Amino acid sequence: MLWGVLWHSRNKQEGYREHLMYEDCLPVLRRTRREAREYINSKYGYIRERPDLRAEPHGWMIPRAVKVAVIEI
Repeated sequence: MLWGVLWHSRNKQEGYREHLMYEDCLPVLRRTRREAREYINSKYGYIRERPDLRAEPHGWMIPRAVKVAVIEI
């Protein structure tokens, strides 16, 4: 199991939306939850201090670390 970074937002126009974050056309995956949370805080921690981004019309929330199962096809 790996840990991914899940973006989620909620606003009146689009409702609730979520998707895995990508960087350089690859999903952002980390080996531990701690590593994923450190990545989130370093890259997206500014959202915590920006009430204008969390309010309408944006409705951004800080991404969260989620377990990801990688399956080979």
